[in-house]
Amino acid sequence: MGTHQGTRLSEQAYLRFLRQDSERLADVLAQAPSGARVPTCPGWDADDLLAHLLVVQSFWCRVVSDGLTTEAEVSQLTPAPRPDGRPELLAAFRQEAARLADALEATPAQAQRWSWSRDQTAGFAARRQAHEACIHRLDAELTAAPDGSHRSPIDAALAADGIDEMLRVFMGYHPAWAVIRPEPGRTVRVVATDTGDTWLVTLARRAGTDPRGVEHDDPAIYVAGNDPVDGTVHPVGILSGSAEDLYCRLWRRPVLTEPLRAGDAVLVAELEGVLDAVAPR
Repeated sequence: MGTHQGTRLSEQAYLRFLRQDSERLADVLAQAPSGARVPTCPGWDADDLLAHLLVVQSFWCRVVSDGLTTEAEVSQLTPAPRPDGRPELLAAFRQEAARLADALEATPAQAQRWSWSRDQTAGFAARRQAHEACIHRLDAELTAAPDGSHRSPIDAALAADGIDEMLRVFMGYHPAWAVIRPEPGRTVRVVATDTGDTWLVTLARRAGTDPRGVEHDDPAIYVAGNDPVDGTVHPVGILSGSAEDLYCRLWRRPVLTEPLRAGDAVLVAELEGVLDAVAPR
């Protein structure tokens, strides 16, 4: 069974997925009208999706290639103006995607680089941008064909790592001022049935006073460091499915097959509600 260490891919794998999904996204959107709506990103059209990823990849390319390590340095970055026409937008995106992958390839994964997470390395950017490109590649495919006929598979190992990133890095991240209080007896095992990776996720409360003086007592999750899967831990609910389907479920994208819920159905539904509430938009 995989743990949060076991899902990590090699840096070469992240770069391979970053390159291929960025290329797929551009190829698919090149065939879609500029004004085609993105069903998974309300309010966006095809060009908005392209422009979004152009800005994101350009930002991380600067962080990596310029060796930025502090919030002060990063705060000086300004996005380039959005290209006016579709051909120019596509060309800029393809160029920036290649530059980002090249910058990451030329930088050791352990090199110190700024990020918004506790992981302050270039390896964080490689992992994050592989998943960013993957999810938005799916968005592009659904934009071109909302019926899913253009949808291509997501690699199971990448999807399992994406589940781990979402649960631990996004949803499981808590600021230094917060205290996390897991609620006993309210643990769900999340199971990727095709890769064998599992996660023990417990409903929790996040309490504390933020830097603005606002007091919090909010729904949260606690993700165990590992899942022994040896009978010593007894979750009261199970959420299971293929790695791709769980990955898409966490990112609120359409699944191919609905994940299965077992055990305490009310608790599993409550957990999914909390996950939806704290997931990035």
